[in-house]
Amino acid sequence: MFDQLSDRLGAIFSRLSGRGKIGESDVNDAMREVRIALLEADVSLAAAKAFVARVKEKALGSDVLESLTPAQTIIKIVHDELVELLGGAEARLQFSDAPPSIIMLVGLQGSGKTTQAGKLALRLKEQGRRTLLVAADVYRPAAIAQLQTLGKQIDLPVFALQHAEGDKPEDPVKIAREGVNEAKRLGISTVIIDTAGRLQIDDALMQELERIKAAVNPKEVLFVADAMTGQEATNVAKSFNDRLAITGVLLTKMDGDARGGAALSIFSETGAPIKFVGTGEKLSALEPFHPDRLASRILGMGDVLTLIEKTQNLYSQEQAKSLEEKLRKNSFTLDDFLEQMRQMKKLGSMTDILKMIPGVSRALPKDFEIPEGDIKRVEAIICSMTRAERRNPGILNGSRRKRIAFGSGTQVSDVNRLIKNFEGAQKMMKQLGGMKGGKRPRLPMGAFR
Repeated sequence: MFDQLSDRLGAIFSRLSGRGKIGESDVNDAMREVRIALLEADVSLAAAKAFVARVKEKALGSDVLESLTPAQTIIKIVHDELVELLGGAEARLQFSDAPPSIIMLVGLQGSGKTTQAGKLALRLKEQGRRTLLVAADVYRPAAIAQLQTLGKQIDLPVFALQHAEGDKPEDPVKIAREGVNEAKRLGISTVIIDTAGRLQIDDALMQELERIKAAVNPKEVLFVADAMTGQEATNVAKSFNDRLAITGVLLTKMDGDARGGAALSIFSETGAPIKFVGTGEKLSALEPFHPDRLASRILGMGDVLTLIEKTQNLYSQEQAKSLEEKLRKNSFTLDDFLEQMRQMKKLGSMTDILKMIPGVSRALPKDFEIPEGDIKRVEAIICSMTRAERRNPGILNGSRRKRIAFGSGTQVSDVNRLIKNFEGAQKMMKQLGGMKGGKRPRLPMGAFR
């Protein structure tokens, strides 16, 4: 989402770094370009102007311009101001002292409230908080059925008051109130209320949401916004905040290719922090929002902490010990190679994973992409081998390789390339397994191509 902005800022700071001594005119020129880059990323004009003014004020200090590394100091200032623009620090959900804690999701129709309700409920379940989903959207066709389906998928209860076709829908305020009472009766710690939206803001919608809020007194009112709508999401958030005093924002479709202006503007325009971001279609694709990590990624500095957290969620301690044992005994096979690839696929796009590693983002060519088809081809080749061949690739003679290529719908050259790369990876794994400290082994060039 921020690739274009990242490229623009990278080019600006690269030129600054190449000038050695920096003067006031250099800073002015750079800040002018930064403002243009932010506006092109769909950041609001007010947010962009305020951001540039703060950076410029700090960058023009004599201690910066006369330092040994003025360009690096300015980049540090930009990073810190980006963090502040994005909210400063991670904003976590707040829970009531006496359960149930009530979370009310609001937003326009089509922003993804119902799906995000399921994602949030699953995340809370994984944290040990049993959640009741309340279907208070009685207007959108199939909204109740969609929430009930999501509830079954994540094995959580859904409260709804159905009405016969042609009858007047139940009052959403009544549904919300009775849903909270049901949670109390069942001893459930958290309630998520999925409210109705509209195609555009109108007074009837806002009055209904105000009535629900007054009836159940939610601890959190989260505005769900589609990040693909850019600056418009910020404008809508301001309207909701004026009427409902939202406590946070949940941005969906942060894995898309929009310009990212909503993420960079919404906090400064509303004062409501982004608490979660949706990063995919799967119910598990909801992540807490870390301003410092996103700022680092925008500036091409990587995001190691997120990468570590993603990996920890995939591997149990037993799996990690098993892999360590295989490395130590040099018994890493094509079966293990395939399993590691499948686990990596769960982390998301390989290109995005590489960009989380510090320094890699800037080093990658523009429009660099690891085709998903390459990964599927490798998977097909390995799956076309016998168990003996996967355990001992040394037995793969010419006729076996032809058979594998035919069975996987690939060429013999593809099979040869995979075996060569696997042998290179095996050597690297052997070095890793034998390491007790000191120098790190180099990754074989092309090992994963």
